Amino acid sequence: MAYYAFLDENNIVTEVITGIDETKLIEGLDTETWYGNFRGQTCKRTSYNGNIRKQYAGIGYTYDAVNDVFIAPQPYHSWALDNDFNWQPPTPMPVEGMWYWNEAEQAWIDATEL
Repeated sequence: MAYYAFLDENNIVTEVITGIDETKLIEGLDTETWYGNFRGQTCKRTSYNGNIRKQYAGIGYTYDAVNDVFIAPQPYHSWALDNDFNWQPPTPMPVEGMWYWNEAEQAWIDATEL
């Protein structure tokens, strides 16, 4: 069993399905090609453990064809993508406690103070 992400014309994931093992051929084609042809969309394999294309693709994720990775949607406007394709806040989250990001204040808010 393997997982496959279908992409729109902007390389945004529109759907993720469970399909046959990626080592098998369908009508002589590799699975990405066959599923893509069948659906009329680009198809890319993804994996839960992140061994393929950085991270498991979800609906709304972007496929970066140059780096062959899936990138999660940007969580906040102020966050920037790092060299490992992870979104980073302008200020690192404190290590201890439970925190949430307040975009309006551009700060971490202690969740216990709510």
